[in-house]
Amino acid sequence: MAKKMQVYKCELCGNIIEVVHAGPGQLVCCGQPMVLMSEKTQDAGMEKHLPVAEATAHGVKVNVGSIPHPMDDDHYIEWVEVVEVCGNVHQKFLNPGETPQAMFDLCCDIQEVRSYCNKHGHWSSKDVKSGGCDHCCG
Repeated sequence: MAKKMQVYKCELCGNIIEVVHAGPGQLVCCGQPMVLMSEKTQDAGMEKHLPVAEATAHGVKVNVGSIPHPMDDDHYIEWVEVVEVCGNVHQKFLNPGETPQAMFDLCCDIQEVRSYCNKHGHWSSKDVKSGGCDHCCG
């Protein structure tokens, strides 16, 4: 059973989906089960994939990698996502040639930041400030 916020990929056509509402069925594309893209949480090689959130005067800036991730036509960060403690989710889609960075105007503390590399998959960092807010978390 798929869980909310999981990312799945079709190994035949390359479709990628993120679960926004979990149900009991199996996710299928091109006549076969889709593959769960496990979140990686530690960089091991020279390329850096972990998203890093930094507070700014206007919200939060997320950089992908302690050194900027390549943004080439055949190797780039497809999207960056911030999950707030209150459950709000914010995404920014990136293209080759752009800086592997995203700015977000948030109402709440961050629970998790995530990124997706077209070659190396799904990455997550939960080492961010969290704790809720008075505005929407009560």
